[in-house]
Amino acid sequence: MWVWLTLSYGLIKGTREIVKKKSLTKSTVMEVLFFYTLFGFLLLIPDAVIAMNKGEQLLTVSLSEIGVIALKSFIIFLAWMASFHAIKKIPLSLYGLLDLSRVLFATLLGVLVLKETLYGLQIVGLILVATGLIMLKLRKNKDEQEIRVIYILFAFASCLLNAVSGLMDKILMKDMSPKKMQLWYMLFLMLFYLLYILVRRIKIDIKGALKNYWIWILSILFIIADRALFLANADGASRVTVMTLIKQSGCLVTILAGKFIFKEKGIGYKLICAAIIIAGIVLGVMAKAS
Repeated sequence: MWVWLTLSYGLIKGTREIVKKKSLTKSTVMEVLFFYTLFGFLLLIPDAVIAMNKGEQLLTVSLSEIGVIALKSFIIFLAWMASFHAIKKIPLSLYGLLDLSRVLFATLLGVLVLKETLYGLQIVGLILVATGLIMLKLRKNKDEQEIRVIYILFAFASCLLNAVSGLMDKILMKDMSPKKMQLWYMLFLMLFYLLYILVRRIKIDIKGALKNYWIWILSILFIIADRALFLANADGASRVTVMTLIKQSGCLVTILAGKFIFKEKGIGYKLICAAIIIAGIVLGVMAKAS
């Protein structure tokens, strides 16, 4: 079941990148980020009330739990800041492939921190993932050569931070329910963006953001995807290294969307790179299954 939950997360994540790109055509990065998290938090409240009426202790957290959740939220706060700035400037198909680098970061963290063991097929899978990413760097079309390096670095920074967050999810889910984790995590994340806006005195078009229906869609997709991911992490049989490989299935969604929705170039070569990377993902899953 955790494999299917993780696959669902990956496909929804790919769809979410399309919606992010669309939402940023109508609102600024900070407007999307703040209202994205605000709407997401509000959508969680009815589910939280129902859960508490059934006796689930969602509001009771220890100081240590609050500290760890706040740290995870801050890591995602930084990761989303980097990824949203990157996705606004980078072609969606290219961003989707760059995002696959989190496989390498998360696998390294899984091995070093959780002491997970890499099997032969998983090692081959990771080599294929790295090969696909290297091929991507070796060839760029004219439009992509003009992209500032800073946005590429933002994309990689987001991947590293998301990998750290994924590792924390696996650790936290051992002692915390998915609903509890999601409620507090979204609360802290919303407060971080609000604090950032107030300190930086960033002007926010509240009326325009409320009318941007892409932000609402983004929030709904985020809540569904994260719930699936938290449930997968709560399964004692799940492994960070394998989950990270499966989550990258969403890259096909972003590449195809780049071709048919955003009319981007060089899609054929990117599909070849993606095919090599997906082959690595399949080998990683086969290693777990065997």
